[in-house]
Amino acid sequence: MHVAITTLLLLLATTLSSLLSRASGMKLPLPLLQIAFGVLIALSGHGLQLEPDVFMLLFIPPLLFADAYVIPLRELRRLKGIVLALAIGLVLFSTLACGWFIHWLQPGVPLAAGFALAAVLSPTDAVAVGSLLEGGGAPRRMMHILSGEALLNDATGLVCFRFAVAAAMAGGFSAPRAGLAFLAMSAGGIAAGAALAWIALRGTAWLMRRNLDDPPAHVTLIVLLPFAAYLAAERLHASGILAAVAAGLMVNRFGTASLNSRLRMSHGEVWPMIGFVFNGIIFLLLGVQLPGIVEHAVALSRQLALPLWRLPATIVLITVALTLLRLLWIRSMLVVRLARQHLRGEVAPVPQFRLSVALAVAGVRGAITLAAVLSLPVPSGGTPGSPIDVGAAPGFPYRDLLVTEAAGVIICSLLLAALLLPLLLRHARAPAADPLPREIEDARVTLAQAAIAAVEQYRDRAPADDEEAAGIADAILGEQHERLARLEQAPERDGGLDRDSVLRRHRRSSALRLRALRSRRDALQGLWHSQAINNEALHEIQRELDHEEAMLLDEARLVARA
Repeated sequence: MHVAITTLLLLLATTLSSLLSRASGMKLPLPLLQIAFGVLIALSGHGLQLEPDVFMLLFIPPLLFADAYVIPLRELRRLKGIVLALAIGLVLFSTLACGWFIHWLQPGVPLAAGFALAAVLSPTDAVAVGSLLEGGGAPRRMMHILSGEALLNDATGLVCFRFAVAAAMAGGFSAPRAGLAFLAMSAGGIAAGAALAWIALRGTAWLMRRNLDDPPAHVTLIVLLPFAAYLAAERLHASGILAAVAAGLMVNRFGTASLNSRLRMSHGEVWPMIGFVFNGIIFLLLGVQLPGIVEHAVALSRQLALPLWRLPATIVLITVALTLLRLLWIRSMLVVRLARQHLRGEVAPVPQFRLSVALAVAGVRGAITLAAVLSLPVPSGGTPGSPIDVGAAPGFPYRDLLVTEAAGVIICSLLLAALLLPLLLRHARAPAADPLPREIEDARVTLAQAAIAAVEQYRDRAPADDEEAAGIADAILGEQHERLARLEQAPERDGGLDRDSVLRRHRRSSALRLRALRSRRDALQGLWHSQAINNEALHEIQRELDHEEAMLLDEARLVARA
Protein backbone atom coordinates (compact mmCIF):
# COMPACT_ATOMS: atom_id res chain seq x y z
CA MET A 1 0.00 0.00 0.00
CA HIS A 2 2.87 2.38 0.81
CA VAL A 3 4.38 1.94 -2.67
CA ALA A 4 0.97 2.43 -4.31
CA ILE A 5 0.32 5.66 -2.40
CA THR A 6 3.81 6.96 -3.19
CA THR A 7 3.29 6.16 -6.88
CA LEU A 8 -0.01 8.05 -6.92
CA LEU A 9 1.66 10.99 -5.17
CA LEU A 10 4.40 10.99 -7.81
CA LEU A 11 1.82 11.11 -10.61
CA LEU A 12 -0.08 13.91 -8.86
CA ALA A 13 3.13 15.86 -8.24
CA THR A 14 4.14 15.47 -11.90
CA THR A 15 0.89 17.08 -12.99
CA LEU A 16 0.84 19.81 -10.34
CA SER A 17 4.45 20.82 -10.94
CA SER A 18 3.84 21.19 -14.67
CA LEU A 19 0.65 23.23 -14.13
CA LEU A 20 2.35 25.41 -11.53
CA SER A 21 5.32 26.05 -13.79
CA ARG A 22 3.08 27.13 -16.67
CA ALA A 23 0.49 29.07 -14.65
CA SER A 24 2.94 31.04 -12.52
CA GLY A 25 5.31 31.99 -15.33
CA MET A 26 8.22 30.96 -13.12
CA LYS A 27 11.68 31.10 -14.65
CA LEU A 28 12.71 28.05 -12.61
CA PRO A 29 13.10 25.04 -14.95
CA LEU A 30 10.53 22.31 -14.50
CA PRO A 31 13.11 19.62 -13.48
CA LEU A 32 14.22 21.66 -10.48
CA LEU A 33 10.63 22.32 -9.47
CA GLN A 34 9.91 18.60 -9.67
CA ILE A 35 12.97 17.81 -7.54
CA ALA A 36 11.58 20.20 -4.93
CA PHE A 37 8.22 18.39 -5.05
CA GLY A 38 10.07 15.10 -4.58
CA VAL A 39 11.77 16.45 -1.47
CA LEU A 40 8.35 17.39 -0.04
CA ILE A 41 7.04 13.88 -0.76
CA ALA A 42 10.03 12.35 1.08
CA LEU A 43 9.65 14.71 4.05
CA SER A 44 5.96 13.78 4.29
CA GLY A 45 7.00 10.22 5.13
CA HIS A 46 6.43 8.68 1.69
CA GLY A 47 10.01 7.87 0.77
CA LEU A 48 10.80 5.17 -1.76
CA GLN A 49 13.83 2.87 -1.90
CA LEU A 50 15.19 3.10 -5.42
CA GLU A 51 16.29 -0.17 -7.03
CA PRO A 52 18.81 0.80 -9.75
CA ASP A 53 18.10 -2.19 -12.02
CA VAL A 54 14.32 -1.67 -11.84
CA PHE A 55 14.75 2.07 -12.36
CA MET A 56 16.92 1.53 -15.44
CA LEU A 57 14.45 -0.95 -16.92
CA LEU A 58 11.24 1.00 -16.30
CA PHE A 59 12.30 4.54 -17.19
CA ILE A 60 15.40 4.70 -19.38
CA PRO A 61 14.45 2.49 -22.39
CA PRO A 62 11.11 4.16 -23.24
CA LEU A 63 12.51 7.68 -22.84
CA LEU A 64 15.59 7.02 -24.99
CA PHE A 65 13.40 5.22 -27.55
CA ALA A 66 11.04 8.20 -27.67
CA ASP A 67 13.95 10.63 -28.18
CA ALA A 68 15.42 8.46 -30.94
CA TYR A 69 11.95 8.14 -32.50
CA VAL A 70 11.67 11.90 -33.09
CA ILE A 71 15.30 12.98 -33.59
CA PRO A 72 15.94 14.40 -37.11
CA LEU A 73 17.89 11.68 -38.90
CA ARG A 74 19.26 13.98 -41.60
CA GLU A 75 20.82 16.29 -39.01
CA LEU A 76 22.11 13.32 -37.02
CA ARG A 77 23.94 12.08 -40.14
CA ARG A 78 25.32 15.53 -40.92
CA LEU A 79 26.52 16.03 -37.34
CA LYS A 80 27.80 12.49 -36.82
CA GLY A 81 31.43 13.62 -36.51
CA ILE A 82 30.65 16.14 -33.76
CA VAL A 83 28.21 13.81 -32.00
CA LEU A 84 30.64 10.86 -31.96
CA ALA A 85 33.50 13.09 -30.79
CA LEU A 86 31.35 14.17 -27.84
CA ALA A 87 29.74 10.78 -27.17
CA ILE A 88 33.00 8.79 -27.22
CA GLY A 89 36.00 11.12 -27.17
CA LEU A 90 34.70 13.54 -24.55
CA VAL A 91 33.51 10.74 -22.26
CA LEU A 92 36.94 9.08 -22.32
CA PHE A 93 38.72 12.42 -21.86
CA SER A 94 36.44 13.42 -18.95
CA THR A 95 36.79 10.01 -17.29
CA LEU A 96 40.60 10.14 -17.30
CA ALA A 97 41.07 13.83 -16.53
CA CYS A 98 38.31 14.17 -13.94
CA GLY A 99 39.24 10.84 -12.37
CA TRP A 100 42.76 12.11 -11.68
CA PHE A 101 41.28 15.38 -10.38
CA ILE A 102 38.97 13.55 -7.95
CA HIS A 103 41.89 11.46 -6.67
CA TRP A 104 44.03 14.60 -6.27
CA LEU A 105 41.20 16.43 -4.51
CA GLN A 106 40.54 13.48 -2.16
CA PRO A 107 43.80 11.50 -1.77
CA GLY A 108 42.08 8.87 0.37
CA VAL A 109 39.84 7.86 -2.54
CA PRO A 110 41.60 5.22 -4.70
CA LEU A 111 42.38 6.27 -8.25
CA ALA A 112 40.16 3.52 -9.70
CA ALA A 113 37.27 4.76 -7.55
CA GLY A 114 37.89 8.27 -8.85
CA PHE A 115 37.75 6.95 -12.41
CA ALA A 116 34.47 5.17 -11.57
CA LEU A 117 32.88 8.39 -10.31
CA ALA A 118 34.22 10.38 -13.27
CA ALA A 119 32.92 7.75 -15.70
CA VAL A 120 29.43 7.77 -14.24
CA LEU A 121 29.42 11.59 -14.33
CA SER A 122 30.66 11.85 -17.93
CA PRO A 123 27.46 11.00 -19.85
CA THR A 124 24.90 13.74 -20.23
CA ASP A 125 21.20 13.09 -19.79
CA ALA A 126 18.81 13.38 -22.75
CA VAL A 127 15.80 13.85 -20.48
CA ALA A 128 17.35 16.68 -18.48
CA VAL A 129 18.79 18.37 -21.60
CA GLY A 130 15.41 18.34 -23.36
CA SER A 131 13.57 19.61 -20.29
CA LEU A 132 15.96 22.52 -19.76
CA LEU A 133 16.15 23.63 -23.40
CA GLU A 134 12.45 23.27 -24.21
CA GLY A 135 11.24 26.69 -25.35
CA GLY A 136 14.52 28.25 -24.25
CA GLY A 137 15.52 29.77 -27.59
CA ALA A 138 18.49 27.48 -28.13
CA PRO A 139 19.74 27.23 -31.75
CA ARG A 140 18.33 24.14 -33.41
CA ARG A 141 21.79 22.89 -34.38
CA MET A 142 22.85 23.03 -30.74
CA MET A 143 19.76 21.07 -29.67
CA HIS A 144 20.46 18.40 -32.31
CA ILE A 145 24.07 18.06 -31.11
CA LEU A 146 23.03 17.73 -27.46
CA SER A 147 20.26 15.25 -28.23
CA GLY A 148 22.50 13.06 -30.40
CA GLU A 149 25.30 13.15 -27.83
CA ALA A 150 22.97 12.23 -24.96
CA LEU A 151 21.53 9.31 -26.92
CA LEU A 152 24.93 7.74 -27.61
CA ASN A 153 27.27 8.66 -24.77
CA ASP A 154 25.61 6.49 -22.12
CA ALA A 155 27.13 3.31 -23.51
CA THR A 156 30.66 4.77 -23.42
CA GLY A 157 30.24 6.04 -19.88
CA LEU A 158 28.75 2.82 -18.55
CA VAL A 159 31.49 0.66 -20.09
CA CYS A 160 34.15 2.92 -18.53
CA PHE A 161 32.23 2.76 -15.25
CA ARG A 162 32.07 -1.04 -15.22
CA PHE A 163 35.78 -1.45 -15.87
CA ALA A 164 36.69 1.19 -13.29
CA VAL A 165 34.53 -0.64 -10.73
CA ALA A 166 36.20 -3.93 -11.63
CA ALA A 167 39.65 -2.33 -11.29
CA ALA A 168 38.75 -0.87 -7.89
CA MET A 169 37.40 -4.22 -6.65
CA ALA A 170 40.09 -6.50 -8.12
CA GLY A 171 43.01 -4.11 -8.42
CA GLY A 172 43.60 -4.77 -12.14
CA PHE A 173 42.73 -3.19 -15.47
CA SER A 174 43.39 -4.00 -19.11
CA ALA A 175 42.94 -1.23 -21.67
CA PRO A 176 42.80 -3.58 -24.71
CA ARG A 177 40.23 -5.73 -22.95
CA ALA A 178 38.16 -2.66 -22.10
CA GLY A 179 38.28 -1.49 -25.73
CA LEU A 180 37.17 -4.86 -27.05
CA ALA A 181 34.40 -5.04 -24.47
CA PHE A 182 33.18 -1.57 -25.48
CA LEU A 183 33.05 -2.57 -29.15
CA ALA A 184 31.30 -5.86 -28.35
CA MET A 185 28.73 -4.27 -26.04
CA SER A 186 28.00 -1.45 -28.49
CA ALA A 187 27.73 -3.70 -31.56
CA GLY A 188 25.64 -6.25 -29.67
CA GLY A 189 23.27 -3.63 -28.35
CA ILE A 190 22.79 -1.96 -31.72
CA ALA A 191 22.27 -5.31 -33.44
CA ALA A 192 19.74 -6.52 -30.84
CA GLY A 193 17.73 -3.29 -30.97
CA ALA A 194 17.74 -3.09 -34.76
CA ALA A 195 16.77 -6.78 -35.13
CA LEU A 196 13.83 -6.54 -32.73
CA ALA A 197 12.65 -3.29 -34.35
CA TRP A 198 12.82 -4.95 -37.80
CA ILE A 199 10.74 -7.88 -36.52
CA ALA A 200 8.22 -5.47 -34.96
CA LEU A 201 7.93 -3.44 -38.18
CA ARG A 202 7.49 -6.55 -40.30
CA GLY A 203 4.86 -7.79 -37.89
CA THR A 204 3.03 -4.46 -38.05
CA ALA A 205 3.05 -4.54 -41.85
CA TRP A 206 1.74 -8.12 -41.82
CA LEU A 207 -1.12 -7.16 -39.47
CA MET A 208 -2.04 -4.10 -41.53
CA ARG A 209 -2.21 -6.13 -44.74
CA ARG A 210 -4.90 -8.19 -43.00
CA ASN A 211 -6.78 -5.08 -41.82
CA LEU A 212 -5.74 -5.74 -38.21
CA ASP A 213 -4.89 -2.10 -37.56
CA ASP A 214 -6.49 -1.61 -34.16
CA PRO A 215 -4.65 1.45 -32.71
CA PRO A 216 -4.67 0.38 -29.02
CA ALA A 217 -3.12 -3.00 -29.87
CA HIS A 218 -0.47 -1.54 -32.16
CA VAL A 219 0.45 1.24 -29.74
CA THR A 220 0.80 -1.29 -26.91
CA LEU A 221 3.15 -3.40 -29.03
CA ILE A 222 5.33 -0.45 -29.98
CA VAL A 223 5.47 0.75 -26.36
CA LEU A 224 6.75 -2.69 -25.33
CA LEU A 225 9.47 -2.61 -28.02
CA PRO A 226 12.09 -0.55 -26.08
CA PHE A 227 11.69 -2.80 -23.03
CA ALA A 228 12.11 -5.91 -25.17
CA ALA A 229 15.20 -4.46 -26.89
CA TYR A 230 16.76 -3.47 -23.56
CA LEU A 231 16.13 -6.85 -21.91
CA ALA A 232 17.34 -8.83 -24.93
CA ALA A 233 20.58 -6.86 -25.14
CA GLU A 234 21.24 -7.10 -21.41
CA ARG A 235 20.62 -10.87 -21.58
CA LEU A 236 23.34 -11.02 -24.26
CA HIS A 237 25.65 -8.90 -22.03
CA ALA A 238 25.40 -6.05 -24.54
CA SER A 239 24.31 -2.44 -24.10
CA GLY A 240 20.58 -2.30 -23.40
CA ILE A 241 20.70 1.48 -23.68
CA LEU A 242 22.06 1.38 -27.23
CA ALA A 243 19.52 -1.34 -28.06
CA ALA A 244 16.65 0.98 -27.08
CA VAL A 245 18.21 3.83 -29.07
CA ALA A 246 18.76 1.61 -32.13
CA ALA A 247 15.15 0.39 -31.99
CA GLY A 248 13.92 3.98 -31.84
CA LEU A 249 16.08 5.03 -34.79
CA MET A 250 14.84 2.06 -36.84
CA VAL A 251 11.20 2.93 -36.20
CA ASN A 252 12.00 6.58 -36.93
CA ARG A 253 13.54 5.66 -40.29
CA PHE A 254 11.26 2.89 -41.52
CA GLY A 255 8.18 2.79 -39.31
CA THR A 256 6.16 5.97 -39.69
CA ALA A 257 5.72 5.81 -43.48
CA SER A 258 4.21 2.32 -43.29
CA LEU A 259 1.53 3.30 -40.74
CA ASN A 260 -1.91 4.54 -41.68
CA SER A 261 -3.30 7.81 -40.39
CA ARG A 262 -5.12 6.26 -37.42
CA LEU A 263 -1.95 4.62 -36.11
CA ARG A 264 0.19 7.71 -36.69
CA MET A 265 -2.28 9.85 -34.75
CA SER A 266 -2.36 7.32 -31.91
CA HIS A 267 1.45 7.25 -31.73
CA GLY A 268 1.52 11.03 -31.73
CA GLU A 269 -0.78 11.11 -28.72
CA VAL A 270 0.79 8.31 -26.66
CA TRP A 271 4.52 9.15 -26.78
CA PRO A 272 4.16 12.74 -25.50
CA MET A 273 2.11 11.37 -22.59
CA ILE A 274 4.76 8.75 -21.78
CA GLY A 275 7.49 11.37 -21.99
CA PHE A 276 5.59 13.78 -19.75
CA VAL A 277 4.89 11.22 -17.03
CA PHE A 278 8.25 9.44 -17.05
CA ASN A 279 10.32 12.62 -17.28
CA GLY A 280 8.48 14.07 -14.31
CA ILE A 281 8.76 10.92 -12.20
CA ILE A 282 12.53 10.68 -12.83
CA PHE A 283 13.19 14.12 -11.34
CA LEU A 284 10.65 13.56 -8.57
CA LEU A 285 12.45 10.33 -7.62
CA LEU A 286 15.72 12.24 -7.47
CA GLY A 287 14.04 14.67 -5.07
CA VAL A 288 12.67 11.77 -3.02
CA GLN A 289 16.22 10.42 -2.62
CA LEU A 290 17.68 13.84 -1.75
CA PRO A 291 16.87 14.03 2.01
CA GLY A 292 18.48 10.63 2.57
CA ILE A 293 21.51 11.64 0.51
CA VAL A 294 21.93 14.85 2.52
CA GLU A 295 21.62 12.87 5.75
CA HIS A 296 24.32 10.48 4.56
CA ALA A 297 26.50 13.43 3.56
CA VAL A 298 26.34 14.90 7.06
CA ALA A 299 27.09 11.49 8.60
CA LEU A 300 30.03 11.01 6.23
CA SER A 301 31.49 14.41 7.09
CA ARG A 302 31.33 13.62 10.78
CA GLN A 303 32.72 10.12 10.33
CA LEU A 304 35.68 11.38 8.29
CA ALA A 305 36.22 14.30 10.71
CA LEU A 306 35.66 16.82 7.91
CA PRO A 307 34.02 20.24 8.25
CA LEU A 308 30.46 20.28 6.88
CA TRP A 309 31.43 22.67 4.10
CA ARG A 310 34.11 20.35 2.71
CA LEU A 311 31.78 17.88 0.94
CA PRO A 312 29.58 20.55 -0.76
CA ALA A 313 32.75 22.37 -1.82
CA THR A 314 34.11 19.14 -3.33
CA ILE A 315 30.85 18.64 -5.24
CA VAL A 316 31.01 22.18 -6.64
CA LEU A 317 34.66 21.75 -7.66
CA ILE A 318 33.90 18.47 -9.47
CA THR A 319 30.98 20.14 -11.30
CA VAL A 320 33.17 23.07 -12.35
CA ALA A 321 35.94 20.71 -13.46
CA LEU A 322 33.57 18.68 -15.62
CA THR A 323 32.19 21.86 -17.21
CA LEU A 324 35.64 23.28 -17.94
CA LEU A 325 36.85 19.97 -19.39
CA ARG A 326 33.77 19.89 -21.60
CA LEU A 327 34.38 23.48 -22.74
CA LEU A 328 38.05 22.69 -23.48
CA TRP A 329 37.04 19.69 -25.59
CA ILE A 330 34.39 21.69 -27.49
CA ARG A 331 36.78 24.53 -28.29
CA SER A 332 39.45 22.03 -29.37
CA MET A 333 36.95 20.39 -31.71
CA LEU A 334 36.10 23.80 -33.14
CA VAL A 335 39.78 24.64 -33.73
CA VAL A 336 40.33 21.33 -35.54
CA ARG A 337 37.22 21.83 -37.70
CA LEU A 338 38.19 25.37 -38.66
CA ALA A 339 41.74 24.26 -39.47
CA ARG A 340 40.46 21.49 -41.76
CA GLN A 341 38.13 23.89 -43.53
CA HIS A 342 40.95 26.42 -43.93
CA LEU A 343 43.17 23.77 -45.52
CA ARG A 344 40.38 22.99 -47.99
CA GLY A 345 40.03 26.67 -48.81
CA GLU A 346 36.54 26.92 -47.28
CA VAL A 347 35.24 29.89 -45.34
CA ALA A 348 33.07 28.85 -42.41
CA PRO A 349 31.28 31.06 -39.88
CA VAL A 350 32.81 30.99 -36.40
CA PRO A 351 30.26 30.40 -33.62
CA GLN A 352 30.15 32.88 -30.76
CA PHE A 353 32.15 31.90 -27.70
CA ARG A 354 28.98 32.11 -25.61
CA LEU A 355 27.46 29.33 -27.73
CA SER A 356 30.43 27.10 -26.87
CA VAL A 357 29.95 27.95 -23.19
CA ALA A 358 26.21 27.22 -23.50
CA LEU A 359 26.99 23.86 -25.10
CA ALA A 360 29.34 23.07 -22.21
CA VAL A 361 26.89 24.18 -19.51
CA ALA A 362 24.01 22.27 -21.13
CA GLY A 363 25.80 18.96 -20.50
CA VAL A 364 23.75 18.24 -17.39
CA ARG A 365 23.73 14.92 -15.57
CA GLY A 366 20.61 13.00 -14.64
CA ALA A 367 18.93 9.62 -14.46
CA ILE A 368 21.72 7.44 -15.90
CA THR A 369 24.24 8.86 -13.45
CA LEU A 370 21.93 8.34 -10.47
CA ALA A 371 20.95 4.78 -11.41
CA ALA A 372 24.53 3.71 -12.21
CA VAL A 373 26.14 5.09 -9.06
CA LEU A 374 23.45 3.48 -6.88
CA SER A 375 24.38 0.13 -8.44
CA LEU A 376 27.81 0.20 -6.76
CA PRO A 377 28.23 -2.87 -4.52
CA VAL A 378 27.29 -2.28 -0.88
CA PRO A 379 29.93 -3.40 1.68
CA SER A 380 29.18 -6.89 2.96
CA GLY A 381 26.92 -6.88 5.95
CA GLY A 382 26.11 -3.23 5.39
CA THR A 383 23.40 -1.10 3.88
CA PRO A 384 23.55 2.15 1.99
CA GLY A 385 24.44 4.82 4.48
CA SER A 386 26.14 2.50 6.94
CA PRO A 387 29.67 3.32 8.20
CA ILE A 388 32.36 2.99 5.57
CA ASP A 389 34.73 0.08 5.69
CA VAL A 390 37.29 0.61 2.95
CA GLY A 391 38.56 -2.90 3.22
CA ALA A 392 35.14 -4.54 3.23
CA ALA A 393 34.53 -7.11 0.54
CA PRO A 394 32.82 -7.36 -1.78
CA GLY A 395 31.71 -3.79 -1.19
CA PHE A 396 32.98 -0.83 -3.17
CA PRO A 397 35.43 1.48 -1.35
CA TYR A 398 33.90 4.81 -0.32
CA ARG A 399 30.56 3.86 -1.88
CA ASP A 400 28.44 6.31 0.17
CA LEU A 401 30.88 9.14 -0.51
CA LEU A 402 30.72 8.56 -4.27
CA VAL A 403 26.91 8.26 -4.24
CA THR A 404 26.63 11.53 -2.32
CA GLU A 405 29.02 13.34 -4.65
CA ALA A 406 27.30 12.00 -7.78
CA ALA A 407 23.88 13.13 -6.53
CA GLY A 408 25.33 16.51 -5.63
CA VAL A 409 26.85 16.96 -9.09
CA ILE A 410 23.47 16.15 -10.68
CA ILE A 411 21.83 18.93 -8.64
CA CYS A 412 24.69 21.37 -9.25
CA SER A 413 24.73 20.76 -13.01
CA LEU A 414 20.96 21.36 -13.17
CA LEU A 415 21.29 24.56 -11.14
CA LEU A 416 24.23 25.77 -13.21
CA ALA A 417 22.35 25.17 -16.46
CA ALA A 418 19.17 26.77 -15.09
CA LEU A 419 21.05 29.91 -14.05
CA LEU A 420 23.44 30.35 -16.99
CA LEU A 421 21.64 28.99 -20.07
CA PRO A 422 19.00 31.78 -20.21
CA LEU A 423 21.76 34.40 -19.95
CA LEU A 424 24.01 32.70 -22.51
CA LEU A 425 21.22 32.12 -25.04
CA ARG A 426 19.47 35.48 -24.62
CA HIS A 427 21.68 37.32 -27.10
CA ALA A 428 23.34 34.34 -28.73
CA ARG A 429 23.60 34.46 -32.49
CA ALA A 430 23.61 31.19 -34.38
CA PRO A 431 26.21 30.93 -37.19
CA ALA A 432 23.39 30.33 -39.68
CA ALA A 433 19.66 30.93 -39.76
CA ASP A 434 17.37 28.13 -38.66
CA PRO A 435 16.33 26.37 -41.91
CA LEU A 436 13.35 24.52 -40.42
CA PRO A 437 10.63 27.20 -40.88
CA ARG A 438 11.65 27.70 -44.51
CA GLU A 439 11.70 23.95 -45.14
CA ILE A 440 8.22 23.57 -43.69
CA GLU A 441 6.82 26.38 -45.82
CA ASP A 442 8.51 25.05 -48.99
CA ALA A 443 7.14 21.57 -48.29
CA ARG A 444 3.63 22.94 -47.82
CA VAL A 445 3.89 24.77 -51.15
CA THR A 446 5.03 21.55 -52.85
CA LEU A 447 2.12 19.62 -51.32
CA ALA A 448 -0.39 22.25 -52.41
CA GLN A 449 0.99 22.17 -55.95
CA ALA A 450 0.77 18.36 -55.97
CA ALA A 451 -2.87 18.55 -54.85
CA ILE A 452 -3.69 21.09 -57.59
CA ALA A 453 -2.02 18.91 -60.23
CA ALA A 454 -3.98 15.82 -59.08
CA VAL A 455 -7.33 17.63 -59.14
CA GLU A 456 -6.62 19.22 -62.53
CA GLN A 457 -5.73 15.79 -63.91
CA TYR A 458 -9.01 14.39 -62.57
CA ARG A 459 -10.98 17.27 -64.12
CA ASP A 460 -9.25 16.88 -67.49
CA ARG A 461 -10.01 13.15 -67.59
CA ALA A 462 -13.66 13.55 -66.59
CA PRO A 463 -16.23 13.39 -69.41
CA ALA A 464 -17.01 16.77 -70.95
CA ASP A 465 -20.73 16.45 -70.11
CA ASP A 466 -20.07 15.60 -66.43
CA GLU A 467 -20.84 19.00 -64.96
CA GLU A 468 -20.97 17.64 -61.42
CA ALA A 469 -17.34 16.41 -61.59
CA ALA A 470 -16.22 19.73 -63.05
CA GLY A 471 -18.02 21.67 -60.32
CA ILE A 472 -16.48 19.56 -57.54
CA ALA A 473 -13.02 19.90 -59.08
CA ASP A 474 -13.36 23.67 -59.47
CA ALA A 475 -14.43 24.07 -55.85
CA ILE A 476 -11.45 22.08 -54.59
CA LEU A 477 -9.10 23.92 -56.95
CA GLY A 478 -10.35 27.21 -55.59
CA GLU A 479 -9.54 26.13 -52.05
CA GLN A 480 -6.10 24.84 -53.03
CA HIS A 481 -5.22 27.95 -55.06
CA GLU A 482 -6.23 30.14 -52.12
CA ARG A 483 -4.04 28.06 -49.83
CA LEU A 484 -1.14 28.22 -52.29
CA ALA A 485 -1.52 31.98 -52.53
CA ARG A 486 -1.20 32.31 -48.76
CA LEU A 487 1.80 30.00 -48.68
CA GLU A 488 3.63 31.72 -51.51
CA GLN A 489 2.53 35.19 -50.39
CA ALA A 490 1.83 35.92 -54.05
CA PRO A 491 -0.46 38.90 -54.81
CA GLU A 492 -1.29 37.66 -58.30
CA ARG A 493 -3.33 34.77 -56.85
CA ASP A 494 -6.94 34.98 -55.72
CA GLY A 495 -8.31 37.33 -58.31
CA GLY A 496 -5.60 39.95 -58.14
CA LEU A 497 -6.14 40.79 -54.46
CA ASP A 498 -3.04 41.97 -52.65
CA ARG A 499 -1.45 39.84 -49.95
CA ASP A 500 -2.89 41.80 -47.02
CA SER A 501 -6.40 41.40 -48.40
CA VAL A 502 -5.93 37.66 -48.85
CA LEU A 503 -4.63 37.24 -45.31
CA ARG A 504 -7.36 39.42 -43.83
CA ARG A 505 -10.09 37.51 -45.63
CA HIS A 506 -8.61 34.16 -44.51
CA ARG A 507 -8.38 35.29 -40.89
CA ARG A 508 -12.03 36.29 -40.95
CA SER A 509 -12.92 33.03 -42.66
CA SER A 510 -11.02 30.97 -40.08
CA ALA A 511 -12.64 32.84 -37.20
CA LEU A 512 -16.11 32.32 -38.67
CA ARG A 513 -15.48 28.61 -39.28
CA LEU A 514 -14.31 28.16 -35.68
CA ARG A 515 -17.39 30.03 -34.45
CA ALA A 516 -19.65 27.79 -36.54
CA LEU A 517 -17.85 24.68 -35.30
CA ARG A 518 -18.31 25.71 -31.65
CA SER A 519 -21.99 26.31 -32.34
CA ARG A 520 -22.16 22.74 -33.64
CA ARG A 521 -20.56 21.57 -30.39
CA ASP A 522 -23.18 23.42 -28.36
CA ALA A 523 -25.95 21.87 -30.46
CA LEU A 524 -24.38 18.42 -29.98
CA GLN A 525 -24.35 18.88 -26.20
CA GLY A 526 -28.02 19.94 -26.38
CA LEU A 527 -28.92 16.76 -28.26
CA TRP A 528 -27.10 14.64 -25.67
CA HIS A 529 -28.68 16.39 -22.68
CA SER A 530 -32.14 15.94 -24.22
CA GLN A 531 -31.40 12.20 -24.67
CA ALA A 532 -31.84 12.52 -28.45
CA ILE A 533 -28.47 10.72 -28.87
CA ASN A 534 -26.55 8.35 -26.62
CA ASN A 535 -22.91 8.42 -25.45
CA GLU A 536 -21.64 6.41 -28.41
CA ALA A 537 -23.10 8.87 -30.91
CA LEU A 538 -21.79 11.78 -28.81
CA HIS A 539 -18.22 10.44 -28.78
CA GLU A 540 -18.22 9.61 -32.50
CA ILE A 541 -19.35 13.10 -33.53
CA GLN A 542 -17.05 14.74 -30.98
CA ARG A 543 -14.11 12.90 -32.55
CA GLU A 544 -15.06 14.26 -35.99
CA LEU A 545 -15.36 17.80 -34.62
CA ASP A 546 -12.02 17.47 -32.81
CA HIS A 547 -10.21 16.57 -36.05
CA GLU A 548 -11.90 19.42 -37.89
CA GLU A 549 -11.03 21.92 -35.16
CA ALA A 550 -7.39 20.76 -35.10
CA MET A 551 -7.14 21.42 -38.84
CA LEU A 552 -8.72 24.88 -38.49
CA LEU A 553 -6.37 25.80 -35.65
CA ASP A 554 -3.36 24.67 -37.69
CA GLU A 555 -4.55 26.86 -40.55
CA ALA A 556 -5.00 29.80 -38.17
CA ARG A 557 -1.46 29.39 -36.83
CA LEU A 558 -0.11 29.23 -40.38
CA VAL A 559 -1.79 32.53 -41.26
CA ALA A 560 -0.65 34.13 -38.00
CA ARG A 561 2.98 33.49 -39.01
CA ALA A 562 2.50 34.86 -42.50
